[in-house]
Amino acid sequence: MRRLLIDRRGALTRCALLGDGILTDLAIDHANHPGWLGAVALGRVTRIAAGLDAAFVDFGDRVPGLLSAADVRPARRDAKIGQLLRTGQSVLVQVKADAHGDKGASLTGDISLPGRFLVYTPLGDGLHLSKRLGKGPQVNALRALFAAELPNQGGWIVRGEAAGVDPGLVLAEAEALLARWRPASLSAGGTAPRTLIPPPDAIRRAVTELPRDGLAEIMVEGAELLASVKALLTDDAPDLLPLVKPWKPGDGRRLFDQGDVDGEIARAAGRRVPLAYGGSLVIDRTEALTVVDVNGGERGNPLATNLDACPEIARQLRLRNIGGIVVVDFVNMARAGDRDAVVRALSETVAADPVATHVYGMSRLGLVEVTRARRGPALADLLALDGSDDDE
Repeated sequence: MRRLLIDRRGALTRCALLGDGILTDLAIDHANHPGWLGAVALGRVTRIAAGLDAAFVDFGDRVPGLLSAADVRPARRDAKIGQLLRTGQSVLVQVKADAHGDKGASLTGDISLPGRFLVYTPLGDGLHLSKRLGKGPQVNALRALFAAELPNQGGWIVRGEAAGVDPGLVLAEAEALLARWRPASLSAGGTAPRTLIPPPDAIRRAVTELPRDGLAEIMVEGAELLASVKALLTDDAPDLLPLVKPWKPGDGRRLFDQGDVDGEIARAAGRRVPLAYGGSLVIDRTEALTVVDVNGGERGNPLATNLDACPEIARQLRLRNIGGIVVVDFVNMARAGDRDAVVRALSETVAADPVATHVYGMSRLGLVEVTRARRGPALADLLALDGSDDDE
């Protein structure tokens, strides 16, 4: 059973997804430090960087974003950035990764608008089905249905969440995505930089990315926030409206006191995560990568310790919103078969992550390399920003 809890605490709007009482996913916005991930903008090229085969584009953030030649649309095979863009030119872009550290945002011209069941690519074409839908007669029937019914405008990707869903809901979502795009397409001219489609807020991200199966309720604290949630669901996910309930504590407790969600969030900002039998994960972030060290505790079986650690590693990557390169230092194992089993287990546990995550093989030292796409600021950074605002 899954429950989505939504509250606003100071500058933070927080969405927490619990599965069987365990915190599995977070979506958080900081009102004073908004992100740009997913925003569509009319940008202006400020500089051509031939050595990077990319252009710096002012899209409205404090520092220009980077648009590589491979991400310029319409695409031209093997064309260099200087052949595609010039300084001062206006260009339609979408933020695919927020700025972090001293690096500006990463931009693309390949616009995509995600929904729960579909991803709309207005500059693309054709119909594509997620690999998560699998194969077989049912999937073929689904392909035929949507090929006939989806609007013949741009391209469509049918997500795995569309399996078993009333086709009417999917087609209604298609119309909502088209309605979101039309004003942007009509105003993609004029003065740059200018935001055409704002980035999705925490509530929209949670609704778009949360697993639909088993969702039992959406609990919201605060009348103003409740109205915002209902308005969004009315337009984008009317089937979820019956699940929305206002939080009415009888003893003065806050919504996130349930399941100790506040405590879980605080622990997710720390270094150490406890495991069974006295084991633990120690998570350290550097500028270049994140290191996860698996400690065995009192258990004498390295394979069992490492297998126990895999689901918690996957959970912590999601909760902490860790992106980029991750190196996991597992407890050493002598047998090659044991090492392969741990890599398979970690791959299986990260497969459900809505953010693209890839697991690579294990070295003889027990090190596994993982890459996870950057999706906004890490949890620790958001909490640090909130603390600094409180100090001010």
